[in-house]
Amino acid sequence: MGDWIGTRVKRKEDPKLLTGNGYFTDDIKLTGMLFAAVLRSPYAHARIKQIQVDEALKLPGIQAVYTAKDLIGKVKAVPTIWAVPDCGLKNKARSPLALEKVHYVGEGVAFVVGENRYVVKDALELIEVEYEELPAVVDQETASKEGAPLVHEDVERNIAFHWQPTTVPDEVFTQAEVVVKQRFIEQRVVPSPMETRGAVAQYNAGSGEMTIWCTSQNPHIHRMTYSEILGIPESRLRIIAPDVGGGFGAKIAVYTEEALTAHAARDLKRPIKWIEDRREHFVATNHARDEIIDVELAGTKDGKITALRVRNTANLGAYVSTMGAAVPTLCFGLMAPGAYDIPKVGVEVCGVFTNTTPTDAYRGAGKPEATFQIERIVDVFAEEVGLDPIEVRRKNLIPPDKMPYPTAMGCLYDSGDYHHALNVALEKINYEDFRKEQEALRQQGRYVGIGFSTYVELCGLGPSKVAGATGFQGGLWENATVRVHPTGSVSVFTGISPHGQGEGTTFAQVVGEKFGIPIEDIEIVHGDTQSISMGWGTYGSRSTAVGGAAVSIAADRVLQKARKIAAFELEANESELIFEKGVFSVAGSPDKKRTFKEIAKSANFAWNLPEKMEPALEAQSFFDPENFVYPYGTHICIVEVDGETGEVELKRYIAVDDVGRVINPMIAEGQVHGGIAQGVGQALWEGAIYSEGGQLLSGTFMDYTMPKARFFPTIETAFTEVLSPVNPLGAKGVGETGTTAAPPAVVNAVMDALKPFGVRDLAMPLTPEKVWKAMQKGR
Repeated sequence: MGDWIGTRVKRKEDPKLLTGNGYFTDDIKLTGMLFAAVLRSPYAHARIKQIQVDEALKLPGIQAVYTAKDLIGKVKAVPTIWAVPDCGLKNKARSPLALEKVHYVGEGVAFVVGENRYVVKDALELIEVEYEELPAVVDQETASKEGAPLVHEDVERNIAFHWQPTTVPDEVFTQAEVVVKQRFIEQRVVPSPMETRGAVAQYNAGSGEMTIWCTSQNPHIHRMTYSEILGIPESRLRIIAPDVGGGFGAKIAVYTEEALTAHAARDLKRPIKWIEDRREHFVATNHARDEIIDVELAGTKDGKITALRVRNTANLGAYVSTMGAAVPTLCFGLMAPGAYDIPKVGVEVCGVFTNTTPTDAYRGAGKPEATFQIERIVDVFAEEVGLDPIEVRRKNLIPPDKMPYPTAMGCLYDSGDYHHALNVALEKINYEDFRKEQEALRQQGRYVGIGFSTYVELCGLGPSKVAGATGFQGGLWENATVRVHPTGSVSVFTGISPHGQGEGTTFAQVVGEKFGIPIEDIEIVHGDTQSISMGWGTYGSRSTAVGGAAVSIAADRVLQKARKIAAFELEANESELIFEKGVFSVAGSPDKKRTFKEIAKSANFAWNLPEKMEPALEAQSFFDPENFVYPYGTHICIVEVDGETGEVELKRYIAVDDVGRVINPMIAEGQVHGGIAQGVGQALWEGAIYSEGGQLLSGTFMDYTMPKARFFPTIETAFTEVLSPVNPLGAKGVGETGTTAAPPAVVNAVMDALKPFGVRDLAMPLTPEKVWKAMQKGR
């Protein structure tokens, strides 16, 4: 075996990216390629009276202009892929282009194809659309009231679904010693990856084969879905995800533009490229969060939580997007009790249509919202009963001797020691001294605060039986093929589709550990449906826990065969063999040995193999886990609020996470850092704002504030490692820990700093203006 797992190794993927040699969708150049652009609605809600495209078609260089009527019978509506059952889901068809009405600013109305980027943009200006503007509604509470404008005429009160898997009787709360209630607002955010969406499509009229290069987190899901939309058999549809410049969940979804690009390529028999610009991204790519969460917690005077009741009113936007129904229901609701031993939990979710961009997954996808409400209400409860928030957490965190722990929501937390993670985090600060210093600073007119987030999240989206039972239109297993070449180098084919997570390195470490070979000799192949067996992609922190597990199992199978060949060549029993650092040797006879590379050559040349053994050294694995995995940890944030301006300054940020076995600490730390940056971004700066008429007011980076490196102190990280029994690696997933834990840690810290002003809660983002106004009310 090698010494790769647990080692800090620089990412193999980085040199090409750092030297400008990455190959992204917009880098693709094909002979005869045309370019496309989308005419988008300037109205949030309007009836389309007529569309005139004649002047646009006259423009030299324009090859085609498509409207919805041109696509009837040729391109089907875009479906949702997670049709949550038992909630009365009203899944309204999303046509590739708006047919009779537009439902949000940015919805596509026409698709223009021409010889270059500039002429298609000019052509958009020549298309005349006559609209009859209709009343719009952007807020989910307003939209769900009687008499509100209807986004879809046949959906009463705009309610797309009502999901209530569990309830808690009223008497549990009326008889409780202490009850606290609070409304929390999860504001709408825009994912904003560095690379916007895009697609290039090429059609072979002779074979009927279509190739689509696109910015995808899950190429096989896109192949499966676009096959239905376009009417092209999967066997003739190839999806390639080249280098992808970030996704954060926004590139999971199936969108209309990729289908339009493919249809145009088939119709015109020329390659077509469509690339979203940044202003389009703000209105055309899915948004996220946007939930109103009403929480009621019952407990005892000594700080024990006895029941929790949560109602989530979720803004779905104008359509139920790909994962749009699952995020506020399953992903949120199942994690409502968080890391706490709460015997009774009731969850109710109402999904509402509005005249806004559809919402879907964004890093964490439901778990950050669930963590926010429970971590904030625990702090509110602690203040109500007059106890320190740490003491309340200690009283209610699930103890390690209860693992695996069945929750009131039906989950089975796989493993963990939540108290230990909390203790490790507390060791990094002197809590008692901090409280003394805090009081002294308050006397000086300085306002510092400390916030905690003791979180757990559902990750490793996997069990296919669970996926089917909850409405997912697919499986959630993963596949891997490990192929050893005659020279001993290795190719690993995986169904996951990394786009910044580092699996090109960590998967090589897994295989290098198994085979005792340099990771430079191992390539990871992904993102091409023609090269790789069916896989379900990268999201929900499943890449390592599910995809990595498949790689590990396939590598073990290869090693088992290699061991048989080595035993045959060394004329020994398999039980006598020792395998260390890539060398098979015979116990007691160290001179009798074969290297892994020598066995690779023997297997592939097949000159002298054991009887009835097939040639080659290759194995495939399909891994379908029996459970999810549940990473957890404690994050601590210390802030100072400027008493004159309301500006919040991060003074310290401590993150102690348990993600199971850490394959590469450097990559894991990077994932934690990135997640924290996005989580803090939501807590303090980011927010998508609509006018009452449905215009996006924060539609550029001039108005939508993104976190910058200079806003942060050095993030202090540590890992505890309680292995998961769910997969052979013991891994749990790390990519979403920061976005899950950071928002409540930051907000709890700010609320702690504002206690002298009597501030109990503020809605995110905690901008200086908002904080300053709250302070003025309490002076």
